Amino acid sequence: MAFTLRQLQYFVAVAEQGSVTRAAQNLLISQSSVTEAIKELEGDLGVELFERHPRGLTITYNGHQFLRHATKILADVSDARNVFAETRHSTGGTLNIGVTSLVAGYVLSDLLARYRRACPGVEVSAIEDNGSYLEHLLIGGELDVAVMVISNLRDRMALQAEILETSPYRLWLPIGHPLVSADIISVQDIAREPLIMLTVDEIEENTGKLLSALGARPHVAFRTRSVEAVRSLVATGAGVALLPDLVYRPWSLEGDRIESRDVSGALPVVQVGMVWRKGSSLPQSARDFVGIAEASRSGRVR
Repeated sequence: MAFTLRQLQYFVAVAEQGSVTRAAQNLLISQSSVTEAIKELEGDLGVELFERHPRGLTITYNGHQFLRHATKILADVSDARNVFAETRHSTGGTLNIGVTSLVAGYVLSDLLARYRRACPGVEVSAIEDNGSYLEHLLIGGELDVAVMVISNLRDRMALQAEILETSPYRLWLPIGHPLVSADIISVQDIAREPLIMLTVDEIEENTGKLLSALGARPHVAFRTRSVEAVRSLVATGAGVALLPDLVYRPWSLEGDRIESRDVSGALPVVQVGMVWRKGSSLPQSARDFVGIAEASRSGRVR
């Protein structure tokens, strides 16, 4: 029997949450329904999508590969529904978008793909820069909308923001690291480890503030603006990283495994959202973009 959209929906939810329990809670269904759907999907595909262990589930390499296909299928179905759900008035025009570097490859690419399918006649122009400069362009009317980290939005009086995704910080570890099997990981544990620091948006600032507030002085082994470099360095044992779950992927470009674990205590979160100038009359092209972003916020078929 071929797999169903519902099975894909449950699979993506488990992969995103890293837990059948959390996935079931988000989907408002029973855990047994999610578990059964995953088993049926694995049986149809003939591969294991998750490794089962006492701490829960870990997505396998095959599961990670299939996740890309599953999310694309669900996105395509959502787009197909939108064609009949509303009539697009935007047959032409322009759309000027800004994006911060952290979210450019993790949020905007999917949104733009959906938008171009829905509004093929709109000419889209996008610019990547830091958050403060994008705020300046939005207030000055040079951008219609920006997709950016809004946790540290500066001019909230002049700008309207809507959250698309909230991502908690988690610890990235190489396979075999002693902390992988620890029941509880504290910030003090992290402070004793060589740290790979990502220096984009507010990530470095948040990590430093967190450790300093708890009296822990980090030993920064490497600073980089590349998320892929962080993945490779962590996977090969050069250090650990404390990063938002938004950018976590279980494999480096070289195919090495990366583990992710919760850290006890009140860690900051990264909020990604859409921002536009408060009180401005958005063109139809921008209103369509905002609508598509809102519809795809959950990333699941309804």
